[in-house]
Amino acid sequence: MANEVSPALALLIDGDNVSPKIVDGLLAEIATYGTTSVKRIYGDWTKPNLDGWKNCLLEHSIQPVQQFAYTTGKNATDGAMIIDAMDLLYTGRFSGFCIASSDSDFVRLAARIREQGVAVYGFGERKTPRPFITACEKFVYFDVLSPPDADQSATQKAPPAEPARKVKLDKPALDMLGKAINATVEDDGWAKLSGVGSHLAKQAPDFDARNFGFQRLTDLVQASGIAEVTRDGENATIVRVRLKGKGASVSASRKA
Repeated sequence: MANEVSPALALLIDGDNVSPKIVDGLLAEIATYGTTSVKRIYGDWTKPNLDGWKNCLLEHSIQPVQQFAYTTGKNATDGAMIIDAMDLLYTGRFSGFCIASSDSDFVRLAARIREQGVAVYGFGERKTPRPFITACEKFVYFDVLSPPDADQSATQKAPPAEPARKVKLDKPALDMLGKAINATVEDDGWAKLSGVGSHLAKQAPDFDARNFGFQRLTDLVQASGIAEVTRDGENATIVRVRLKGKGASVSASRKA
């Protein structure tokens, strides 16, 4: 709808744990969830390790927040992020928070924000502790954000870049997909792919088709070998799936 208001989001970046190379992909991903009304990055800007951020911050209008490291071995940046996040939460202006960090210190923050009925989208490296991942409604790994290469001239001649990481659809992933289809199947034995995707996100916030080398969940389902895919509705925009063979009959009988 033309008058539909995009959800307002707050983006908080832990400068000690994020590289400026992923910011283009990060902001593009966040744009699919809503409009980023607040963009802040936290760190001790007197340290040389953050020098590479300057041009990126100017280009994307990200506000740097200075936080001195008061003592060795203690991360004051995390504390500043948490305080600001709670201040922003209490304004009631935001539908979601985007936290870019691979640090487990934000587990309780993510849980507290969600207790308020506000979505939390997490972004981090593969080493991110599991508790922080599961505390988020959705978690996306940095390496699937497909940042553009620094050498643009090379990429113009090269074929389209494939996702950064390819992982085989193993048994746990297939089992999770099968359970999601079974859990959302309708009376006719088919499940809407949108419902399957929502159920997968509830099971595992980091379940993402891009983690397995696919751009869309539709492609992953088709390649899985355990489900059929069909399209309905005007312009075939509604994607529906069902398990093949025994799985499909079990789904239908469960609804009978």
